[in-house]
Amino acid sequence: MPTQRNVVERIVNFNQGRDADRLIIKYHGMRANAFAFLRGTCHLFYQDWPTDSLLNDAPAAWICGDLHLENFGSFKGDNRLTYFDINDFDEAVLAPATWDLARFITSVLVGAKTLDVNQPEAIALCHCFLDSYITALQDGKARWIERNTAKGMIKNLLSDLKKRERQKFLDSRTTIKEGKRLLNLDGKRAFLINEKDRKKVVSFMKSFAPLQANPKFFKVLDVARRVAGIGSLGLERYIILVEGLGSPAENYLLDLKYEPGSALAPYLILPQPEWHTEADRVITIQHHMQAISPAFLNAVQIGNRSYVMRELLPDSDRLHLESWNGKLRRLEKVMIAMGKVVAWAHLRSGGRQGSATTDDWIAFADRNSDWRNPLLEYGVNYAEQVETDWKVFRDSSVTI
Repeated sequence: MPTQRNVVERIVNFNQGRDADRLIIKYHGMRANAFAFLRGTCHLFYQDWPTDSLLNDAPAAWICGDLHLENFGSFKGDNRLTYFDINDFDEAVLAPATWDLARFITSVLVGAKTLDVNQPEAIALCHCFLDSYITALQDGKARWIERNTAKGMIKNLLSDLKKRERQKFLDSRTTIKEGKRLLNLDGKRAFLINEKDRKKVVSFMKSFAPLQANPKFFKVLDVARRVAGIGSLGLERYIILVEGLGSPAENYLLDLKYEPGSALAPYLILPQPEWHTEADRVITIQHHMQAISPAFLNAVQIGNRSYVMRELLPDSDRLHLESWNGKLRRLEKVMIAMGKVVAWAHLRSGGRQGSATTDDWIAFADRNSDWRNPLLEYGVNYAEQVETDWKVFRDSSVTI
């Protein structure tokens, strides 16, 4: 790892050109704790990754690129059923599988403090994840997690979602004025949009709608700037209220997000496909890795920029790990599920555009004694580095 960190300078340089209002929110969020800092600094992780690491000797995988505890969640698929899976592919690329595994292990060790989990317990959770990942690879068959196959906290999440009324979510993000539904500009999740950007989005949707099976569904009722997550804050992003199925009760919310390129791009060691656009990269890899794609997932172009469009999901659709309530077995079940999900994603995407085949994955699992302990060791050491870097950033005066 670099002897001269210059952490604050590296963070500021990476975030240049982002929207000032939302960048302030990002930096404020990153100061909250080391886990939030880790989520907001994916680029640091790969800047620091040693190019001569023996961990690079791993099968070529389609990876999330930013695999951490918060990048798993539930969503409605295009078949309208609910699944639990990896749910963020902005940084996705073709890379050694150990890149995703190391980032995830680091996230468990860093996130443990925010969950009041001690280090021996956190390391035990890492072993749960790796045991599950290895066993699922050895099985050689890609499966998936839905309500009927989920366990523990994930089963509770998916069961709660079945009972949730879409109407309540819609009402929580909008308001009715003179019989028309409009977005709620709360300054936390949605900001006022300027007229230039509003016209750009509305104009695009007018050209997009006629190409869909139900053009009226995509009629725009309102648009706002969207605030969500940590890592992508400051990038161009919108929440769009559309007509949906007709009445105000049947309107839908869409998420439109600019894709500037993967933060891993400067550090890649494997050749990548020629992508038509960055949004095409994101949804192609997402299709490779997920069992079922989210509803309304599209790669679209507006001017010279590419965007990913999908259905907007409630914040409650993520797993609230803090509700483990001192029962370590609850977290162990989550780690087991996440280990399976990652293995299934690698198996499912195997043999696609340069990635390893199923036989390669089984062989990788069988030789886990070669990479498992070095991976854990790296995660432990880098988690300490994240803690140090966070304190430096927390105590700095940088705002934007």
